[in-house]
Amino acid sequence: MTDAFILPTAAPEDCGMRSEQFDRLSALIESHIAEGKHPGAQIAIARHGKLVYEQTFGYAGIGDRSRPAASDSLWLLYSNTKVITACALWILAERGKLSFADHVADYVPEFAQHGKGNITLLQLLTHQGGFPNAEIDRAAWNDHALMRAQIAAFSLEWTPGSRYEYHTTAAHWVAAMVINAITGEDFRSFIRNEIILPLGLENELFVGLLKSEMARAVDMHVVEPDRLVTDPVSTSDDFRTAGIPGGGAYGTARAMAAFYQALIHGGELAGRRLVSPRMMAFATKDWTPGMRDVDGSVVHFGLGPYRRGDIEIANGLGGLGSPRTFGHGGAGSSVCWGDPDSGVSFAYVSNARQIEPWNMWRRDLVSNIVHAAIL
Repeated sequence: MTDAFILPTAAPEDCGMRSEQFDRLSALIESHIAEGKHPGAQIAIARHGKLVYEQTFGYAGIGDRSRPAASDSLWLLYSNTKVITACALWILAERGKLSFADHVADYVPEFAQHGKGNITLLQLLTHQGGFPNAEIDRAAWNDHALMRAQIAAFSLEWTPGSRYEYHTTAAHWVAAMVINAITGEDFRSFIRNEIILPLGLENELFVGLLKSEMARAVDMHVVEPDRLVTDPVSTSDDFRTAGIPGGGAYGTARAMAAFYQALIHGGELAGRRLVSPRMMAFATKDWTPGMRDVDGSVVHFGLGPYRRGDIEIANGLGGLGSPRTFGHGGAGSSVCWGDPDSGVSFAYVSNARQIEPWNMWRRDLVSNIVHAAIL
């Protein structure tokens, strides 16, 4: 990595944080690696526009793909990507290109098929669209004409707006096609040009990994009885270049810490503005009041990220966090968040898709160590 990162470094104590907590955090992550929970990990903590801690642990691959993880390794962010994709729509809304009350079909007319004509962009981003299990074919990952045709063919599973159910990838495939339709540009290019480049993260955050950066990508692993194995899908070139908008970005932990620094400081970082403070207030409002997930737990979803709210475990954001803390997790492997009350952002990424309840438990542990470091 270059020295000209957008976040200058500072000592934790100079930013009102206890460095001994970071030692505890590193020791916890090292213990998880020693237990075989994941081969490697990376963390970054920032406060008030400064990077106060970052560390890389373990290995980027195993077996014949074994190699140490490095400070510039690129980690699969899985559903942390959703907030980046949502940010592209926030930008378009501020430019007068869309309203979140608009229907998806206003921009992709064929999406109205099978009773989907009244689904709004707000419902889409808050997992109220009604098609949580819809999928597109692998052939469509890098063929956007085929992708558009396949999202139009999605069928409803329940009435849009009537409930919440997490849409793993389906809603954000649709969001990507809305971005394409409005801008006339590949959503990956729009995200790079309007979010990643303005923040100076072009070497550290990718929605659609460039072929020149493939060697930096960390392998993801899946859990099998008594061992971890390399995931063949996410290590493929077509997956990495696709930039799956609901779960395919790659980046460093410090890139995500910087991204959230911008979000929690009213949409601006180091004089570089993505969106306005009013948009950030709108996007991080609880748009699912009183709704519950399929397991009965309360949800507090904004337009992309979810809020800590008053949930006991808080989806990995840390029970000690401010109710206004917002962020997202990534498929059994990561969590990234920002707290607008304290000015702290945190990114934790690892390279094994761990199963529940251990995954949620460890994400809450690591987040709480960071919250407890704030003075």
